[in-house]
Amino acid sequence: MSVAEITTYKSPLHKMTQTTSTCLWNDSASVQELQHSVEHGAVGATCNPVIVLSVIKKELKTWKGRIQTLIKEFPTATEDEIAWKLVREVSIEAARVLDPVFRQHKGRNGRLSIQTDPRLFRDSRAMLEQALEFSKLAPNIIVKIPATSAGIPAIEEATYCGISINATVSFTLPQAIAVAEAVERGLKRRESEGLEIAGMGPVCTIMVGRLDDWLKVLVEKNNVALDPGYLEWAGVSVFKKAYRLYRQRGYRTRLLSAAFRNHMHWSQFIGGDVVISPPYSWQLRFNASDIEVRPRIDEPVREEIETELSKKFADYRRASTEQGLSVEEFDSFAPTRRTLRQFISACHELDAVVRDVLVPDPDMP
Repeated sequence: MSVAEITTYKSPLHKMTQTTSTCLWNDSASVQELQHSVEHGAVGATCNPVIVLSVIKKELKTWKGRIQTLIKEFPTATEDEIAWKLVREVSIEAARVLDPVFRQHKGRNGRLSIQTDPRLFRDSRAMLEQALEFSKLAPNIIVKIPATSAGIPAIEEATYCGISINATVSFTLPQAIAVAEAVERGLKRRESEGLEIAGMGPVCTIMVGRLDDWLKVLVEKNNVALDPGYLEWAGVSVFKKAYRLYRQRGYRTRLLSAAFRNHMHWSQFIGGDVVISPPYSWQLRFNASDIEVRPRIDEPVREEIETELSKKFADYRRASTEQGLSVEEFDSFAPTRRTLRQFISACHELDAVVRDVLVPDPDMP
């Protein structure tokens, strides 16, 4: 990096946001972390039960008093109801930080992503009802709905209702295409009725690292032998294939890269009209690196890597081909199950944090 570049750009991520069409979002709703990210070019943020749990635990001294206040204000509320009030408050506070960006970008960026309850992943109507409620928390809310068999119709209906969605629990090309098609159906229905769509900003997350994680499990489980470096390219390959199809078909949804495991989950997507959403710790790592900031989104994954992954892993073939999974099979795909279990567990852990304030352990000092 030259002296001029160091003077002009605060960091590699800042340079990316200033010199390419690639956007940076912060994969955290912590206000302190988000403010730092905004200073380095971030124009959005994401939130889910795992993130909220992390924020509450990290800032428990601050949030414990708020939990006590909520318990007094809602004397009949369950621990789960109090926990979801915290999710709303964390999200609203982060949305407030992003509001100036939202106004500047006229709705395309500057949004805070709040996730519907992952325990509702089988119920389209319940997810839609929660999405409608969440969308009213702040003008710049974008609502996460999982790319499950029930989530796809919920995504279409939420889009039709004017809600900007962020499809989550998504790892595969079939899911990315199903999400984009659902959004297009919703947008076209709005257009046919003369309803506004210009201020909407739908995105589809591909949790690239979680596909890699699963293939690494299969390596151990099935005693697969291959170049270990190849395993780092599976999610990258799926993302790039999805991006090519999105551009060819003119989908009005942007792809979002999440679940970072290595720098390629950032560096390989630079230059695309996409969103990069690394956790704060990964942002610090990227900004301290000497990785060249240049467009790589159109560079294909080496053919021998694609061939080896396809030969050794049926689940990679399913994830990387458009017809590899039917919508009905989304819920049974292993990364979907693993991720839903983690998100649902985080809900219960967040309940437990509230429980320790609501019903303190008498054996603890």
